Amino acid sequence: LEDNENDDGETKALYLHKIKQMPDADNYYLNIDMHHLYQYDKNLYKQVIDFPLEMVQLADTIVKELFQTLFPNYVDDIHRVQTRMFNLMETTTIRDLQPADIDKLVSVRGMVTRTSSVIPDLTEAALRCRQCNHIEMVPVTHGSVVDPGKCVACGGTNTYDIDHALGRFTDRQHMKIQESPESIPQGETPQSIAAICFEDLVDYARPGDRVEITGIWKAVPSRINPRVRTLNAVYRTYIDVIHIRKSFTTQIDNEERQRFDETANIKETEEKRRRMAEELSNDPNIYDKLIQSFAPSIWGMENVKKGLLCLLFGGSTNSRGTRGDINIILVGDPATAKSQLIQYTHKVSPRGLYTSGKGSSAVGLTASVVRDSETGEFVLESGALVLSDRGVCCIDEFDKMNDSARAVLHEVMEQQTVSVAKAGIVCTLNARAAIVACANPRDSQYNPKLSVIENIQLPPTLLSRFDLVYLILDRIDEAHDMQLARHIVSLYTSSSDIDSEIPINQLTEYIAYAKEHCNPSFTDESQKILVDGYTEMRLLGGRNVVSATPRQLESCIRIAEANAKMRLSPYVEKQDAEEALRLLKEALHQAATDPQTGLIDIDN
Repeated sequence: LEDNENDDGETKALYLHKIKQMPDADNYYLNIDMHHLYQYDKNLYKQVIDFPLEMVQLADTIVKELFQTLFPNYVDDIHRVQTRMFNLMETTTIRDLQPADIDKLVSVRGMVTRTSSVIPDLTEAALRCRQCNHIEMVPVTHGSVVDPGKCVACGGTNTYDIDHALGRFTDRQHMKIQESPESIPQGETPQSIAAICFEDLVDYARPGDRVEITGIWKAVPSRINPRVRTLNAVYRTYIDVIHIRKSFTTQIDNEERQRFDETANIKETEEKRRRMAEELSNDPNIYDKLIQSFAPSIWGMENVKKGLLCLLFGGSTNSRGTRGDINIILVGDPATAKSQLIQYTHKVSPRGLYTSGKGSSAVGLTASVVRDSETGEFVLESGALVLSDRGVCCIDEFDKMNDSARAVLHEVMEQQTVSVAKAGIVCTLNARAAIVACANPRDSQYNPKLSVIENIQLPPTLLSRFDLVYLILDRIDEAHDMQLARHIVSLYTSSSDIDSEIPINQLTEYIAYAKEHCNPSFTDESQKILVDGYTEMRLLGGRNVVSATPRQLESCIRIAEANAKMRLSPYVEKQDAEEALRLLKEALHQAATDPQTGLIDIDN
């Protein structure tokens, strides 16, 4: 068996190369792709799956020997060399784990909902002899220390005490992993599983990340009462994590992409992404292409789509600490495809959650305090806004939320944090999320006899926090209705999908790339345009019109930056500033609004 593994190392030059790179990269972990092992030797693969405890130790030993022969002078680092298996042939869902899988290697996909603080974990205990002060180091196996009974130096029996100061400890962290919302069967509640990770894997995955976890599924008896030795009849199960892999398709921030992602060709993939992004951005019609590929099944509504695209790209995040996220609310008549647009935004967004108004409480949006079943302490469970940190949070039926839940959003939309003071836990959580909401007007139909403000009926404090307020009116117009009806009917008749210019996964990649690499700055010309536009908007404001506040000016700045990001430009130019002002005016139909009465006159 040993030769077997060693040959594997020799023939696959990839792994030998990785071992040679260890000291330079200061990364003493060898990630073994199980697909490679399967191609090399199916029996070996099966053995690793069935007896992971023994096999992982063997693999460790062999890699350590190999490391020792390659680098004889790295003596202290030998004990840090470890192997990590990942990418099994099949991943199971959490609800499919059976008793037969206990002590086997399993791979599970899900979303991290909670992580504990870091706990010290004893790996090597120091035993000190009471008679001669001799110190013996004993490794901890399966959570217990075996007393040798007789002192090696002076031969005294039962004279050993544990010396905590000299023991060797590592980090340990408990995680809770819940099924990802997509994989839950209809009508079921999501199930969760406990996982324990060690050393470098601690704090790698944070709440809200989608992960694929490879590890050993273990069952341990738990005590009924910590002071009594009787055990529960039902064992507690958890996963002993060997490897965590974030699924980057659903995530924007790739700060730690280099550390565990094992495709050795990170540079190549990065290069490929860069080429793809630059090719797209050099296209002179990139705006129109993006708008056409965003929600292609919805006809027209270019301005709304443009606004939602700006939201996905976001303004530039800078050191000033002002928010870069754009918030949008769509208000309009029933059946104007508001929810469809929101759903599509959620689909394209690299990270985020979708909730609906009546079914969300204030606690469900921010954070709830629950008692942990194992330790009995109070812990925070993150809500929807915290889980969609750095992503997009979509809220449907915004007008039907209770006021307490809506009040929570005030802080999130401006300061981008959630402050919690419950059950003795006082903390501030990040919620850097862009918010898309959709609501119906007051009488669920837009009433042209009332002014805009009276129709929307959201508190002005909340309304001013939305950068773009879109009024989507359903007016009767024969030519328009004809085209729309044709479009909808053709959706049901044509067998082929509507071909968009840019496929959805490429669009997501492009947005993620732009968010990561593009931070445009203003030119003098574009600054002047924004200042003039703002002063003009201030002069127009009447009593019944959504007035321009400094927040609207900031919105303009963010939208202009997002426009520049769409073509990966390093500068915000004249056309971006003009486009931002146009979007802001278009959104509220300001061109058609009478400033005195606030009524919308479509004939204008």
